[in-house]
Amino acid sequence: MKIIPEQLKIHSTPIALKACAFTGHREIGEDLTRDSVKTAIENLIKKGVKTFYNGAAKGFDLLSAECVLELKNTYPDLKLVLCIPYYGQEKAYLEEDKERYKTLTENCDEKILLSERYYKGCLQMRNRYMCDRSDALIAYLKKNTGGTAYTVKYFQKNRKGEIVFL
Repeated sequence: MKIIPEQLKIHSTPIALKACAFTGHREIGEDLTRDSVKTAIENLIKKGVKTFYNGAAKGFDLLSAECVLELKNTYPDLKLVLCIPYYGQEKAYLEEDKERYKTLTENCDEKILLSERYYKGCLQMRNRYMCDRSDALIAYLKKNTGGTAYTVKYFQKNRKGEIVFL
């Protein structure tokens, strides 16, 4: 069961959709599948989204970025932009996730390094950067607190766009 408090629910606003950001937890439950992520992305592509901003964090970010790359085979005009919050973000990842991260950085269309070093608040800054450039947000939200909930609230408050909850 998804936990989506009333203040996080949003109704779609009819605007032109061009770019989408992702936000989600580092731990993925059995309720989320690669196919459901690809379907959500593809539905936004059909509404006009061509650019996808991704934070390249382990968990949902890596999965959703991989899905965008897979969909580029069908939709070659898609653009994957990795928004890396600080240099060395991947150093604490498990080896498998480090390989996935490396593959993404080698195959994305653009990499944006937002800080040379980690500092308190750099992840929120990265999330705001992605939201500020997006007309849509795909969110894997399972709890009311933390970075994902913050990002959904930020998008809802500052952007007029579509939020897709997975």
